[in-house]
Amino acid sequence: MQSTNSRGVPAVPWAVRGVATGGLGLAVSWVAANLIEASANPVVAVATEVIDLIPGSWARFGEKTFGTNDKDILVTTVLAVLMLCFAAIGLVGRTRARRAYVGFIVLAAIAAAAIMAKPAPGLALVALSAGLATMVIVWTWLTDETADLEGRRGLLRLGVVGGVAVVLATLAPSFGRKRRAVEAARGRLTLPGVTPPVVPSGADLGLAQPWMTPASEFYKIDTTITSPAVDPGSWTLRIHGMVDRELTLTFEDLLARQRTQAWVTLCCVSNPVGGPLIGNAWWSGVRIAPLLAEAGVRAGADAVLQTSADGWTCGTPLSVLTDDRNAMLAVAMNGKPLPIDHGFPVRTVVPGLYGYVSATKWVVDLEVTTMDRAVGYWIPLGWSANGPVKLMSRIDRPSGGSIPAGDFTFAGIAWEQHTGIEAVEVALDGGVWTPATLARTPGVDTWVQWSATLPVAAGNHQLSVRATDRNGNVQTAVQRDVVPDGATGWDTVQFRAG
Repeated sequence: MQSTNSRGVPAVPWAVRGVATGGLGLAVSWVAANLIEASANPVVAVATEVIDLIPGSWARFGEKTFGTNDKDILVTTVLAVLMLCFAAIGLVGRTRARRAYVGFIVLAAIAAAAIMAKPAPGLALVALSAGLATMVIVWTWLTDETADLEGRRGLLRLGVVGGVAVVLATLAPSFGRKRRAVEAARGRLTLPGVTPPVVPSGADLGLAQPWMTPASEFYKIDTTITSPAVDPGSWTLRIHGMVDRELTLTFEDLLARQRTQAWVTLCCVSNPVGGPLIGNAWWSGVRIAPLLAEAGVRAGADAVLQTSADGWTCGTPLSVLTDDRNAMLAVAMNGKPLPIDHGFPVRTVVPGLYGYVSATKWVVDLEVTTMDRAVGYWIPLGWSANGPVKLMSRIDRPSGGSIPAGDFTFAGIAWEQHTGIEAVEVALDGGVWTPATLARTPGVDTWVQWSATLPVAAGNHQLSVRATDRNGNVQTAVQRDVVPDGATGWDTVQFRAG
């Protein structure tokens, strides 16, 4: 027998009313956020705050378990929790319908706190207010004396609310005018001095990993739920802190500067041994060193705190931004304006460092300071303040499974940006190390492809790979997790021949 309130209405319909009311409120806030170009809708704001607040070990568990789908899983989880909360609010409203208002207000207050923790919260709060107002109005309509809670009229009202919620949630992405406007502006851009990529002669062996990683396949690891859509017409970069002259550059100012272009491989500190979080691209932009020189760096400064349009930060040693490694403010990737998801209109590219201490997408602020004050987003979560890329190699061919017995050409990549690779060796079944053939590279800031042809008898086998850098250092066999400053160890692949 179902428990009922004093009116004799079963409990489940009240829970459904709570879910329908909350769902329509969320849909309205989502549509409103897109219409008024708010920085985030309430669900995204809460999910983003969860990312900021959870312990580093939880974040790493999410990355390891769900990979690049971790943000989608998080948003889905937040939505599921909200639906449970809405159902509970509906049940609370059984004995006294007005008590539900308190529940909706409490949830809105939590979302407001998450929104206030981010840059430019004003419009997002407006969208939240629209959602809360919708919940109040809808709950009143569903539970007033004329609603006929047990009859056809009550069911009809519930169906209308649920249907409108589904329609608005489905259409909400189409109201995202800001991203469409930024995409249109990106499509109209002409970038002087940016040339199409030309793969260096002899760099691509054509056996496994292509030399150039297309933007659509380039790994994407960041803390954002939705990538910021930054209008190049309103973008500015502020260079300040321990400088003689503060600089503020517009996008046009930046494009007027001398262009630099280079092949640079980027890799993520979260990349496990043999992992896919690495890519090589043709980057075009403006060197950071002359800009810092123009600002006049003061004595005692040894770091730059970079800040993104969404508030993300990283601390970068000043030395790597001013030496000969061609650290740049990139405006193009593979000959085209940066994709929004990869930092449009401007991002930093610093060869030889992991992205968590160097690669700021949607960069808007460079504060010259000291390392003890340049504490970026990831450092309090257990990552090292210094993040030089480690000497690594990977097997791409074969990736496992079966190969024909006989002579077989193994292939892969090796990298240690800004140091360079001197040699790669492979060992079959734990035997002697055999030198691999290296492809050509245009410099030390990219990966190098390697290949090695070995006779393979029928049966089960394993292949290991190691690299030696241009300083004579041999890649360590010690297996270490990605925390606190990158994984180590030899990549090993098991396969069957025959």
